[in-house]
Amino acid sequence: MLEIKHLSKSYTTPRGPLPILSDINLSFRRGDAVAMMGPSGSGKSTFLYTLGALEPPTSGEVVLDGQNPFALDEQKLAAFRNDKIGFVFQDHCLLPQCSVLENVLTPTLVAPPSAEYEPRAKQLLAAVGLSDRLTHRPAELSGGEKQRVAIARALIRQPLLLLCDEPTGNLDRKSAEVVAELLLDLHREQQTILIVVTHSAELAARFPLRYELIEQQWQRVS
Repeated sequence: MLEIKHLSKSYTTPRGPLPILSDINLSFRRGDAVAMMGPSGSGKSTFLYTLGALEPPTSGEVVLDGQNPFALDEQKLAAFRNDKIGFVFQDHCLLPQCSVLENVLTPTLVAPPSAEYEPRAKQLLAAVGLSDRLTHRPAELSGGEKQRVAIARALIRQPLLLLCDEPTGNLDRKSAEVVAELLLDLHREQQTILIVVTHSAELAARFPLRYELIEQQWQRVS
């Protein structure tokens, strides 16, 4: 379960604190698929990075699977993030020098050794239609294919929470539809908590739970 309790976030500026998020209280369970909408610069990505334990809140807390990651020391926080959370970014963030298979296996390099990782990586790449691209480098892939690799990488450790920041933002319409369908199919199979922030109404319409960021608060719209 993911619990967000009285979460606020502001940034320090020469003119004083700049509030971004204010007293947010939400909770999501395994199996929830959530689209969170708002215009560029409204704080969507800040919210996502806070949920992903990449950026601490100014006040309040995030509790994932019964634990507040920001209460952990740096080493334990990194391990928690790698174990519990998967990320898909707008720009996919693949390592150009690594093959498709190696990119998917990247999160396992700092995890306890397991013979299951490579078969699982190949299974995930098959699920996203890239079984014939295991040895290709990112430069040899289309934008949609790169994002499919990023989805497989995000799921390799079987995270409880899957966070996606504008996952279709850099894709043409056809590729965006493919990536959106893959995300939801794999989410249903894995039973993650899937949270996507987007400004795309088309992508958001595919999700059973939808929120809009209005005046630093998330308001449910469906």
